[in-house]
Order: sequence, then C-alpha cells, then structure tokens
Amino acid sequence: MKIAVLAGSIIGSKTKTAMLKTVEILKQKYPEHEVVLLDLAEYTMVFSDGRNYFEYDGDTKYVAETLMAADAIIIGTPTFQASIPATLKNIFDLLPVNAFRDKVVSSVMTAGTTKHYLMLEQQLKPILAYMKAHIVPTYVFIEEKDFLRNEIINDDILFRLERLIEDTVLTVEAFAAIRKEKDEEYDF
Repeated sequence: MKIAVLAGSIIGSKTKTAMLKTVEILKQKYPEHEVVLLDLAEYTMVFSDGRNYFEYDGDTKYVAETLMAADAIIIGTPTFQASIPATLKNIFDLLPVNAFRDKVVSSVMTAGTTKHYLMLEQQLKPILAYMKAHIVPTYVFIEEKDFLRNEIINDDILFRLERLIEDTVLTVEAFAAIRKEKDEEYDF
C-alpha cells in the first residue's frame, strides 16, 4: 500500500510536527507499507494553470504524481483565516476532478483555538467529496495548547492519531476487498 502524508502549508511548525509524528507512527505500526511525506515547505510548487497534472514538471509534477499514485492520503492542514491555506487549495486545483477516486483520504488539522474545528467539515471535506475520495469520517484536531517545543504533548492527541492511521489503513484494505470481489464477478 502506498500512503502519502501531505503537510499542506509552507510556513509554521505545528502541522509539520503533526505530520512527522504521523509518518513515525505509520512506519512503526505498518512497516510493510510505502510511506512518503510531502511537506509543501520543501517543494517549489507552481500555481495551477489548468493543465493536466502530468504536464507540469519539477516539484509540481512530483507532488501531483505521488498523490495520484497513492492508495491513501493523510492531509495535514493548518487553519488560516478560518479556511485551508492557499498552498493546499493549489494542490487540489492541480489535480483532476476524479483525482481521489478509489483513494482513502483522512485529515489532521491544526488551529490556534477550538473556534476553528468546523473548518474541516465545511471547507475540506466538501472538496474531498467532490474529488471522489473515500473520506475517513473522523479526523484529528490539534490546538496550540497541545504542542510544546515542536512536540505533541497531549496523550489523547497521540492516541487519536494512532486511531486515525489505523482507520485509514483498514479502510483502504476494506475497499480493496470490495473492489476485488466486484471484479471477480466478471469473467474477463
């Protein structure tokens, strides 16, 4: 299974910290799976101009193709102005409308206060649904107070990250079994 972990911002440390912890847990619990961290701060991305994702080059092409090749995507996003950052929106704009068909997508969100917890429900999930993702219904919301010196210090958050990762992997496996069963109904 290919799992892409996307840190959807080019600034700040909290989302990257959360996504590094996500990668650590994935590699510890599921070493048999291929895990790649796509930290947008480490790539030079161009703005979407309407081309097909495979027509871009450099970092933009690499990030788009890595997401398109993944079986599961775990998106980490901070909350900027009660919405997702433009860097993450640009990723969605670079990809085709059916980019997440047959892909399982789960989310980790960081924010300064609890006032932003609905951003994921109202902003991110509709985009993912439009792009045909199998969305893991639960997500992990991490507040400012859950971090100290670039570490997650809230044990409940760490437990919820582990559970989200487990739910993501199990959902991919469940959908793969369903597709296999449906494919076996045909004689070709």
